[in-house]
This record gives sequence, C-alpha cells and structure tokens, in this order.
Amino acid sequence: MARRCDICGKGTMAGNVVTRKGQPKKKGGVGQHIGVTTKRVFRPNIITVRTLVNGTPTTMKVCARCLRAGKIEKLV
Repeated sequence: MARRCDICGKGTMAGNVVTRKGQPKKKGGVGQHIGVTTKRVFRPNIITVRTLVNGTPTTMKVCARCLRAGKIEKLV
C-alpha cells in the first residue's frame, strides 16, 4: 500500500533519530552530547475515505490535513 495522499501528494520522508546523553545546561548539567544517529521514517496520517468524484463514489487515500481543509467531501 502506497502511503501517499491522492490530493496533495504527501508521502513518507526519511530522517534521523538523534540520541542524546547528559543533562542540558539549562537544567544544571554540563551539556548534552550526541551519540549515534540512526535512520527513521516519518509517515503521513493517511486516511482511506469514500468520496464522490464526477458523480461516482470512489475510495481515495487522503492525508488528514487535506481532509480538515475541506479539499475533499466525505461520503457517509
């Protein structure tokens, strides 16, 4: 299943998990040190929605931002 919005095209993005050791200076420590960075995936909030497209009911995968913005009308 492709995690991509049919309206805006938003999909998965790659990033890093940054592990930190130590207490931050503003909390009374000597500062934080960065340990190992590992890859991770940011996944969008994709919702499967039944909607009307040109008068025919179809199923679309839409992100939550497009659904809240009213770019698509949900069929109940």
